[in-house]
Amino acid sequence: MTDGANSLNRILIAEDDPISRRLLQAFLTKWGYQVEVAVDGSEAVAKLEQPGAPQLAVLDWMMPGLEGPEVCRRVRQIADRPYTYILLLTARGQKDDLLRGLEAGADDYLTKPFDSQELRARLNVGERILDLQRNLIQAREELRFRACHDVLTGLANRGSVLDMANREYSRQSREGGSFGLIIIDLDHFKSVNDTHGHLCGDEVLHEAARRLLASVRNYDTVGRYGGEEFLVIAPATDGPGTLALAERIRQAIDDPAIPTEAGPVHITASCGAAVSDCEHALKPDDLLRIADEALYRAKGRGRNCSELAGPPQAASAATNVEERVAKLSVTRRTFGG
Repeated sequence: MTDGANSLNRILIAEDDPISRRLLQAFLTKWGYQVEVAVDGSEAVAKLEQPGAPQLAVLDWMMPGLEGPEVCRRVRQIADRPYTYILLLTARGQKDDLLRGLEAGADDYLTKPFDSQELRARLNVGERILDLQRNLIQAREELRFRACHDVLTGLANRGSVLDMANREYSRQSREGGSFGLIIIDLDHFKSVNDTHGHLCGDEVLHEAARRLLASVRNYDTVGRYGGEEFLVIAPATDGPGTLALAERIRQAIDDPAIPTEAGPVHITASCGAAVSDCEHALKPDDLLRIADEALYRAKGRGRNCSELAGPPQAASAATNVEERVAKLSVTRRTFGG
């Protein structure tokens, strides 16, 4: 048995005969199992339906309420739970009966009276199968995580965070409301790599991501946008709220200095924020564009600050006014006005 496999250390036995039940329980306890007992098929199903139920089960074929094969069928219908390895104990020796038990969902069977060492060997096979399945599930989940997360920082990757922006825009189109978007860029990050090396730069990125994640709400989405840039999608947030969130992020990254193998490194960040609301519902591409423009304004102000983008309509109107003033000046110069 695998001592560390806690879920595999527990086993359910379902047996209505008290003598057989005590005999089974004595063997299994001696082999190091934590034994749970059911006295009929209905109780066995109820126990196996519970969260954290044992993943190993030894069921007698003939039981009151529900027989062993019917218990197998019910267990196999339970969704969203780890697999249960089921061993049927039966006095039936006919091939058709055994096939019926396997078709019902049993993994293995043992005929009564059983040999204790054979029972132990078959349970060891069950443990190996469950352990293999657990490793496969873990590998699948790791692949799934890597497909939508940045390996270095553990944040959502570019594709995932942009997908969340699209989903938030779709939700807004259906239900109204507003949402914010923030682009965060670490200031002078190239100098960290150039001065201290890329390993130090990785440490800085990792810690900046941790501080960023600790600064947002639990329903905000944080992703690595690329290089030293991060992206935050903030649902149900207006302009002042988005700017306040950007400032909270900036302050968290700014202080204190980040400890690294090369020594403490102080890093700051510039933030460009934009909002899509009912009055100015913006597609993610447009929201990204104006947030990026706000980010460049923040950098133009000297970095380590946050800028909130104004509505694109207002910006367009201001541009038109400037163009008209420029044309009027040209006209006056031309005609001596």
